[in-house]
Amino acid sequence: MMPAAAHSPAFAIVVMGVSGSGKSTVAQALAVHYGFLLLDADDFHSAEAKAQMARGEPLTDVQREPWVDALGAALRQCVTRGESVVLAFSGLRKAHRARLRASGVPMRFVFLHGTPEVIAARLGARAGHFMPATLLDSQFEALQPPADEPDVVAVDIDAPLDTVVARAVAGLEDAGSMAASPL
Repeated sequence: MMPAAAHSPAFAIVVMGVSGSGKSTVAQALAVHYGFLLLDADDFHSAEAKAQMARGEPLTDVQREPWVDALGAALRQCVTRGESVVLAFSGLRKAHRARLRASGVPMRFVFLHGTPEVIAARLGARAGHFMPATLLDSQFEALQPPADEPDVVAVDIDAPLDTVVARAVAGLEDAGSMAASPL
């Protein structure tokens, strides 16, 4: 992990989408590409929240609020230390994205989207994750797509990983993101 260049302030890239869209994988690739710290929002869930989701019970918006606040605090800590960061975060609800933005950390979002069929196939092939495929419908029901949010780059995930990552990087650069050039 490399600190942000002295001439540019630290910031965050938030990779968002429903479970199975590839958030963690794409976030990891972007962190490597830019030399940024990587955080996964799943690591910030309480044991109780993980157990609830593992039982097939989706979290409510109210249950997600302290989690989003903890993510904002973690991003602030990184940026205060001068470290830019990539965060894998579902970001399904507009209010939660707004809450994360309210952390005061400069950020851009990468919205990974795909059809329910593509994502269901990915979930079916995934093993060892606390989020069961049975919650996919609730993920799509909770999703408020960021269509009117100017700091979001949308990337279709129905492609090989290297293509998805290249599209994300190109979108960030086209959007004039602070992440336009690797460190």
